[in-house]
Amino acid sequence: MSAAAPTADHHGHDDHHHDDHNPNFLQKYFFSTDHKTIGIQYGLASLTFLLIGFFLMMVMRWSIAYPHEPLPAWMSFLFSEDWKARWLQDGMVKGETYNMFGAMHGTIMVFLGVVPLGFGAFGNYVTPLQIGAPDMAFPRLNMMSFWLYFVGGAMMMASFFLDTGAAQSGWTNYSPLAGIQQSTAPNQWMTGQTWWLLAMVFLISSSLLGSVNFITTIINLRAKGLTWMRLPFFVWAMLVTGFLLLLAFPPLEAAALMQFSDRIFGSSFFMPSGLVTGNGALELAGSGSPLLYQHLFWFLGHPEVYVLLLPAVACVAEIIPCNTRKPLWGYRPMVWSVMILGFLSFIVWAHHMYLTGMGPVISTFFQTTTVLISIPSVILLTSLIISMWGGSIRFNVPMLWATAFIPMFGIGGLTGLPLAFNLVGLHLHDTYYVIGHFHYVVAPGILFGLFAGVYHWYPKITGRYMNNLLGHLHFWPSLIFINLLFFPMLVQGMAGFHRRWYNGGDAYLAQASESANVFGNTVEQYLPLNILMSNAAFWLALAQVPFIINVFVAWFRGRKVENDNPWDATTLEWATPTPPGHGNFTFEPAVYRGPYEYSRPDCGDDFLPQWNEPVKVATSADDEQIDCDSKTPVA
Repeated sequence: MSAAAPTADHHGHDDHHHDDHNPNFLQKYFFSTDHKTIGIQYGLASLTFLLIGFFLMMVMRWSIAYPHEPLPAWMSFLFSEDWKARWLQDGMVKGETYNMFGAMHGTIMVFLGVVPLGFGAFGNYVTPLQIGAPDMAFPRLNMMSFWLYFVGGAMMMASFFLDTGAAQSGWTNYSPLAGIQQSTAPNQWMTGQTWWLLAMVFLISSSLLGSVNFITTIINLRAKGLTWMRLPFFVWAMLVTGFLLLLAFPPLEAAALMQFSDRIFGSSFFMPSGLVTGNGALELAGSGSPLLYQHLFWFLGHPEVYVLLLPAVACVAEIIPCNTRKPLWGYRPMVWSVMILGFLSFIVWAHHMYLTGMGPVISTFFQTTTVLISIPSVILLTSLIISMWGGSIRFNVPMLWATAFIPMFGIGGLTGLPLAFNLVGLHLHDTYYVIGHFHYVVAPGILFGLFAGVYHWYPKITGRYMNNLLGHLHFWPSLIFINLLFFPMLVQGMAGFHRRWYNGGDAYLAQASESANVFGNTVEQYLPLNILMSNAAFWLALAQVPFIINVFVAWFRGRKVENDNPWDATTLEWATPTPPGHGNFTFEPAVYRGPYEYSRPDCGDDFLPQWNEPVKVATSADDEQIDCDSKTPVA
């Protein structure tokens, strides 16, 4: 079968228009409306923010493990002398500094790191390619979405250099603490708490614009023949993530604006009457509800977990069929599961609030829905595991990350089940058990899935392969040290270690000698785990160096990709040139089958791309079978 002749694209133009698109430097790299460039911008920015958030965590881990030792030179050289004089005490981390770094670590990792990497970077780059679209539905809105995100991130970073420092009230920013934190500053507009709220407005607005764009694009710009049940699972996950962002983020934006009003204009949306601080009673309008803020925050907060998770599952669901040479097992149940997961995520939020005094009827409702939401998650993981059963597995670097994602996310999910019950919450609330559970979901779980996506689509994005040796040097130490970092947290949490001890519980050692002090003795028993976990964090940081080198060196000097479909995959993004040009496709894409046609017994090859037009050929028995040998698009 011959190669395709030029055809009309989605806009009705001949495909030679691809060569006429010559943006200048600013248009190409700063104000691009091309979804691929915007995806790369999101990717590089979010990975940078992840590094910053990781660094803040390392400073906190040093304080926890070595509370009486100053920060080492390899860690403190980033800070100016003035900054160190203000925020360190004899070179050691102070409690308020720990609180600031803790609040900003969570904010940066979630809102500036993982969400933009999964939804902004992978979603932007891959989704239009997988549905056969030339771009997103609203390219300028897409550009605006990125720059709102960038401005929000820049404000978060700049807040560290204000006289008050950055926000210090936890990444959840609960009222009334967040309402009075830094309230003695002469100019409330120039405080870290206020900038946190303004930055969140920018970040949430960015996500809302992105979600509208994704939903519209997926519904309206699918290629001919790309019916709903022919969509790659990746696209389904992005569609559900778009709806989660669209419906869950506005309550937090409203909460941020109301808390901003409390701080700047003296309103009392969240500030209760009769509030007394160390400086005496506060003059407030009063009658505000701190619990209202918690409801608004967690109504976002739990769907947000699945905003983090679904892009990672989506990456893994593309990589496993490709590298097992088998169809994705349970494709339809997985699609229904991800939709049910999205729905249930909106009715479980108050399991974060068991200690606020809710009655048994309400707590029973949220316990029930929390247990129910584990069912679609188990269906997703089970389908991925069965997809590997009996497959001819290629353990390349993307597949290593994808397979490691499954048990890591499994540990995260299983450790979350006890927290579904309010009785358990009385004991484990705000302990390291909660931290261990959440980080198993987000770090070795979600980030492993996203790393798999980086290695998988890197050849399509750059036209070059990443280095395999550096990929292994990244994967194996990361797998080992990330477990040494987070698993002991589960043990410490069950022993009662609190998440906000900036000295790791060291203050309780003075009481440990008293035989009657059971808790002091418990702290003494499990305190050495702090050193193990902190050293694991430092080694985990070192394990990311091969990845950073790999990303940039491979971009310019990596082995070149020899064809447009180097993994012999079946979805539409591999039908584009490598890397894809303006408008993406050099032919009019059409889809003739499902997304995971691997190892069909009626085909000579072990993969049948979606875009291959079926051609019937007669056999010696005078019947017909599909000719599966053609790999070139049909004009």
